[in-house]
Formats: sequence, structure tokens, C-alpha cells
Amino acid sequence: MTDYVGPKELLQEAVQLAKKKSELSVPDMLIRGLLSGAFLGYATSLAVLVTSQGLPPIVGAILFPAGFVMLALLGLELVTGNFAVLPVGALAGMVRLGRLLRNWAWVYLGNLIGSLLYAGLFYLAITNWHTGDGGAVADLLKQAAQKKTLGYAALGGSGWALAFVKGILCNWMVTIGAVLALVSRSTAGKIAAMWLPIMTFFALGFEHSVVNMYVLPSGMLLGAPISVARAIFWNLLPVTLGNVVAGTLFTGVALYATYAAKPALLVSSAQLPVETPAPTEQAAAFAGAGRMHSM
Repeated sequence: MTDYVGPKELLQEAVQLAKKKSELSVPDMLIRGLLSGAFLGYATSLAVLVTSQGLPPIVGAILFPAGFVMLALLGLELVTGNFAVLPVGALAGMVRLGRLLRNWAWVYLGNLIGSLLYAGLFYLAITNWHTGDGGAVADLLKQAAQKKTLGYAALGGSGWALAFVKGILCNWMVTIGAVLALVSRSTAGKIAAMWLPIMTFFALGFEHSVVNMYVLPSGMLLGAPISVARAIFWNLLPVTLGNVVAGTLFTGVALYATYAAKPALLVSSAQLPVETPAPTEQAAAFAGAGRMHSM
């Protein structure tokens, strides 16, 4: 049996996955969302750590997908991936709009709780239980948090729009990674397929709402001059909206439009051409006899 799952079969599996996700209980969505937020926090702090050691940022980008792979293989809930998967189920008629929004809301909350939990624990770890300043890792996290909020605020409306566009560009790749998790039947194939788009978005420095749920609170804990209101308005709000647009339209709707089963073309009997049957030999003989009799 081939390891590769073609696009049409992949879409059918995505529809079934969407149905399962829409039927999860609230505790399951919160727990699985919490774990996903924490795992992405782990991956982000790993990328920051290697950068603080003088390695090129691309090394951090290569390592970052480890967090996404762990949560995907465990079947956890990441809201940015669900921004594409659930709409596919809705378009196929398997997921109601209310169920879609219910999943997005609870998983978003779970991701936020997990990110905040990991941010607090990581803060205690790198500051030696609030007795140190966190060193180079803390400096990079503070710089990132300020760039992701104050940097956009300094540009005014253009900064808000920029965060929105970066959110679109980010989740276009992230949702492709979520879909590519279904493209192989082997674990190794799934890992390789997911790794590529996730590494791409991180290397390009685009904006992922769940990653920012860890980066922004971490920067604030470490002393970045950012308020909660600024973090929400200048980053989480536009980035989340951009993530929704990319996942829903650029991945979910686009793939469904081109790979969903097309209905067969129906032609009415009135549109079919009428063919006059050729005369049989017997009919031809009777016609000839009739002509001779008339002579």
C-alpha cells in the first residue's frame, strides 16, 4: 500500500477530522488546547535559546517545527490549524456553524491558558525563581515582545494592517502544515511534510497568534514596557484575524473548491439528439415490391 495520500482522499479525511473535532467535549478542547499552547511555547523558547547562543536565526527556524509535530502526532488542538480544518467540514455539510465557532472559541482559550502557563514556568526557570534577570534569552524575548507591539503601534493604522497581513502570511503556511499531516500514512512521512511549511513561516518572521500568546506575556514578565491592552490591540487582535482569513479562505475554501467531488453533469432527454434508425433489409424489400406493383 502506498504511503502517499492524494489530495482528493486527503480532503475526505480532513472532512472526517473536522467532524470529530466539532464533537469534542469542552474539557477535551481545553486540555488539548492547553497542551498545544505549552508545546509551542517550548518550541519558541528553544528557537530563542539557540539564537541567544550566536547561531543564525535559521537554526531556530529549523528547530521550531518540533513543537508543531509533537502536538499534531498526539492529536491535540491548535486553533490556527482548526481555522482551516473546520471550514472544510462546514463546506461538506458535516459541521454546523455553531459547532465550528464553539471549537474555535474553546481551543483558542485552551491555547492561551497553556501559553500563559508555560510562559510563567519558563520565566521562573530562566530567572532562577525571580532572583536573576534571565540573561540573553530574556533580552531577546523582551525585544521580540516590544517589536510585536510597540513597533506596530509606532506605525499607527499601517502597523495594525501590517500585523494583519503578517498573520495571513503566517497561517497560510501553518494550515498547509496541518493539512499535510494527513498526506502520509507513516509517522516519518507526516513529520517531513509538516516540517517544511512550519519552518518556512517561522524563518520569514510572520505572526502566529498562539506563538505570540507565549512571547508577549514572557516579555512583559521580564520587564518589557507593554500593557495588556496594547498586546491585544496591536498584536493578538489583528494577527488572529489574519490567521482566520488565511486558514479559512486561502487553505480551507481553496482546497475544498478544487478537490471536492464534483456533481455529475445531468442532461435532460429533450437535449439529447434524436437518431433516425436505418431501415432494415426487410423494410427495403417491401418498399421495392410496392414500387414494382404500381408499375
